[in-house]
Parts: sequence; C-alpha cells; structure tokens
Amino acid sequence: MTRMPLGISVLACAAALPAFASDATDARIELGPRPAYLISTMDDSPLKDALEACATMEPVRTDFSIAHRGAPLMFPEHTEQANRAGALMGAGIMECDVAFTDDKELVCRHAQNDLHTTTNIIATDLGAKCTTPFTPANGDEKAQVECRTSDITLAEYKTLNGKMDAGNSSATTVEDYMNATANFRTDLYATTGTLLSHKDSIALFKSLGTKFTPELKTPSVEMPFDGFTQEDYAQKMINEYKDAGIPASDVFAQSFNLDDVLYWIKAEPEFGANAVFLTEPAEGFDPQDANTWLEDFAALKAAGVNNLAPSINMLVVNDGNDIVASNYAKAAKEAGLDLISWSLERSGPLATGGGWYYQSVTDAINTDGDYFEVLDALATDAGVKGVFSDWPATVTYYASCMGLN
Repeated sequence: MTRMPLGISVLACAAALPAFASDATDARIELGPRPAYLISTMDDSPLKDALEACATMEPVRTDFSIAHRGAPLMFPEHTEQANRAGALMGAGIMECDVAFTDDKELVCRHAQNDLHTTTNIIATDLGAKCTTPFTPANGDEKAQVECRTSDITLAEYKTLNGKMDAGNSSATTVEDYMNATANFRTDLYATTGTLLSHKDSIALFKSLGTKFTPELKTPSVEMPFDGFTQEDYAQKMINEYKDAGIPASDVFAQSFNLDDVLYWIKAEPEFGANAVFLTEPAEGFDPQDANTWLEDFAALKAAGVNNLAPSINMLVVNDGNDIVASNYAKAAKEAGLDLISWSLERSGPLATGGGWYYQSVTDAINTDGDYFEVLDALATDAGVKGVFSDWPATVTYYASCMGLN
C-alpha cells in the first residue's frame, strides 16, 4: 500500500495530542496493546510509518470512533461493562440497539429475539416464557430456541446476565448451547454482564461524556403489538432523549427501515436531521455497478436523509493495487450524503480472510494490520465521517493519529 493518509506528515503525526477528559473523573483514555500489535503486523508503507510515529501520542475522544454495541470483541454486547470499555477506548459515540419488552419498555439488544444467545435466560426460570423454550438437538434435528425481549417484562429482563453472543445449535444441554463463544473472542470478561434499559444507556453514556446512536430494531412480533404501533415505538425512543434533556445534535438515531427515518424527519425534525439510514448489500450487489444498487441517493437526499450507513464491503474495493473507495461510495458522496460505516473487527481475523465485511477487498488483505489499511481507505478515499467497531481502540488510535474529530 502506498497511500499517504490525509496528507499528514510523519512528524505531524508524531506530535503529542492534547489530553481529553472522558467524564467527570477525568479518566485517561486507554487504548491497550492491540493497536500497536496490529501496526506491527502491517506491510511496510507510508501509512505504517505514520501510525508508528504516533506511538507516544495522547489519544483523544473522537466521534469518528463509534462503539458498536460497546466493545463486543471481548465484552458481552450491550452491557454496562462493554459500554464502559468502549468509552474508555475513546469512542465519541455509543450505541444502544433498541428493542421493547412485554410491557413496552425499551431495552438495549441487537435484536428483539436474541436473548437466548446474548443472555443466560435459558438457564433461568424465565426460559419457560420464551417464544420457543429450549429443546435439545436430537439426531439430525438442531436445537430449537427463541427468546424475545417481548416475552418478558423490563423487571424480568434486568434480572438476566449478559453473555457473549453465541449459541451451539448441536447442543443437547442448556450448558452446551450457551458455551459457544467464537474462538476469536473471549469469555474472560463475560462473568458479569449488566443489562441496560434504553434509559439506563442514556444516563450511562451521558456520564461517560459521549454522544448517542440508538438503532430502532425491526420487531420480531407483528406490529401493532398490543396497540403499540411502529410510530409509537419510533417516537418513544426519541422521547426518552427529550425527557433526559439530551440535545438533538448529540443523537444519531438509526434504522434499516427507511420509514422510521422519514418519520423522524417529519415528526422530530431536529432529531431527523441527524438520523442515519442503515443499508446492507442485497443479493447480487456489486459496489462498482450502479445497476445493482437499491438506494436512490438523490431521492434520499431530497427526502431529508443526510446520513447513509452502508457496511464496509459496500464502500471499499480492491483496484488491483490498493484498497480504494467504491463507485457506490463515490456516488453517495456526490449526492451530498454523509457516510458512516460498520463494523470493524466484527467478523474474525483479517489474516484468515476477515469474513463477510471484507469480501470486497479479500485479495488485498493478508495480515490483521490491514484493519488500518481499510480504515485509511474509508477515511481518505470514501470520506466516511465515522466507523463502528467492535474494539473502538483501533479506530480511536487511527483517528487520534490523523487528527480526525
């Protein structure tokens, strides 16, 4: 790789950056050994030189670094512990994926129906209340289980313990089903996983000095749910920020459902101005071929959508010599849309291919240090304004080194 990031010299990058108070306790941002390890595995390049020259810098909190469900590479996602870890690593924006309970209270879960893989519910008496209680695998039949936030009340939800997101479909016991953490993650920090309501997350993130990016998750239940409409759901999420006195400028509400985004633009224009339309590649998607794209960028912009958040594999490609912005990314930017991308360090080591998120650049990556090559392409070529990561320290290091806000 030969790109020199953002035109920043090695000397400029080596300069120490000012300290940033992470919250009222003035805690120092801690990046740990992983960024240095990743840099050490990079091929020689101007980017590697620039990143190495920043080794003694004081990292700063940056909105470019967005904590994806906290820090789930090592901590149970959407728990207090994961979020504190993400904030400690300098994430400027924190995420609560929003689902609702049986009593229509909002909670932080990646999906309404993931309690069986992200909590200990099936090992508790509440497992009997699941939509599909655990049934062990039998011969060729996989284990069956589905537990939804809407199966239980908020009070019941808060008795559960968060765990690393995983489930063993071949399990014949509850214990075996729960013991399935991917080998590139760890259970070292999974002994305690305090679950959060959406209101809890607002209070926590405020105390940590970060901004907010809640994602309204698609319900697993038919809507309306006991009279609770999709619009009620979308409005309730915004109301909880208003009730907490959080300025709209600090909230980046997300949804894969364009109707949710358009609702916020119309009903809550101050919040709608920051709303984020999430998108992922449909079958047959080619980031270089406009004929395969579902998004009409000009129409989105005309409707008031300002932020588009595609997955990494939609925004960068391998041009044969380098990782560069895709035609999709260029067209979205030309239409006036700001780009955010997801999710770095999500789908396994780059040294073994990196998985789904890197399928558009597989031939250009060979070491885990190429996370920084991908980050640099997203920042310099695609011009994204933020990157979600399962380990925010990596993005914070890059952003602090390159002077990104």
